[in-house]
Amino acid sequence: MSLILTTACAQTDHEAAIKKLLEPKLGNEVVVDAVKKTSYAGLYEVQVGGDIFYTDEKAQFLFVGNVMDLKTHKNVTRARLESLNNVKIADLPLELAMKQVKGDGTRVIAVFEDPNCGYCKRLRKEMQKIDNITVYTFMYDILSEDSAIKSNNIWCSANPAQAWNDWMLNGNAAPDAPASCTTSPHEKILALGAKLHITGTPAIFFADGTRAPGFIDANALEKKLADVK
Repeated sequence: MSLILTTACAQTDHEAAIKKLLEPKLGNEVVVDAVKKTSYAGLYEVQVGGDIFYTDEKAQFLFVGNVMDLKTHKNVTRARLESLNNVKIADLPLELAMKQVKGDGTRVIAVFEDPNCGYCKRLRKEMQKIDNITVYTFMYDILSEDSAIKSNNIWCSANPAQAWNDWMLNGNAAPDAPASCTTSPHEKILALGAKLHITGTPAIFFADGTRAPGFIDANALEKKLADVK
């Protein structure tokens, strides 16, 4: 038992040493969140925000790209990223989102969208083809200076979810928000998106914690919903 513990501690110390060696080489603005020894090719996994890189045991080289297992044809890097970025919808602050229920609402997704995002508008049209679904929409204003203004107008309207659909599907803008409306979750959603490493819209989260970073059509969305346990 003591030998196992000693080995584990030594490995942890080595990983910490690699982190200490590597971080200064990546620049002052880069923070290495974790270093972990992998089971392949003697590489060490380096976690930086929502990304994964690889290095050697002496932190002399940095490997950027996907590791493929040629026996199984599995993209090891992608699978690892999905695991690291796994976020269940129930753990999200759903009070910051607009909720829409269609049919029995048994299937649930959360979507981060920008009101100026063309692919988000395409996704919204595809979602109209999906039944028995609950959609939580987070207005993630990152594309244009007026994105926050449009989202605030929608949030302050009488029916935000309907106002969002009116804009995204039909191009009908919500009326200007009254000055007295100061409840917009804009800043909180920006902070949430940064924490979740969301760098573009749309970003779709599913009930099993997986995500789809980008536009998918109704067929792909339906298939994913069917696969989610």
